[in-house]
Amino acid sequence: MGNNKPLPHVVLVGFMGTGKSTVSKQLANRLRCGTADIDAEIVQREGQAIADIFAARGEAAFRLAETEALADVLGRSETLVIATGGGAVLAERNRTMMLQGSFVVALTADPEKIIARVSEDPARPLLQGDVRERVYKLLEDRKHAYDFAHLTVDTSNLSVEQVVEQIEHGIKMSF
Repeated sequence: MGNNKPLPHVVLVGFMGTGKSTVSKQLANRLRCGTADIDAEIVQREGQAIADIFAARGEAAFRLAETEALADVLGRSETLVIATGGGAVLAERNRTMMLQGSFVVALTADPEKIIARVSEDPARPLLQGDVRERVYKLLEDRKHAYDFAHLTVDTSNLSVEQVVEQIEHGIKMSF
């Protein structure tokens, strides 16, 4: 990077199935830093699977747990690549926290790519019922939810490696 300024956290946001978890691990390898997965942090903190939190306590309780986990992870001193859940951007408070001293990257993908990627995953509580219909509806609801990011990468036709390269380039241009 040329200067000695520590790298900020890199926060990956985006709809489910855009590749946040996969990309975060590879990007962390490339940047030689740690990773944190907000969904995994929530499970650890709450002692419950995400689907169970949704079922037992509702989405509002889950979103509160998500904000707390996010604040905790963003407050850590070592540089991290942080994968967030798809809805983490819905609360303005979360977006504000992410923008304070982190480089925020939005991953996007074609609806059909997203549907193909998430259809196999039973652990997604927001996708009960008709997956195609739910994905299109949620994408419409969240059309501008990721616009606040510093960088947007469409992962539809890129390999994980190519996505990582684009993000690394974006960080270099910004810091």
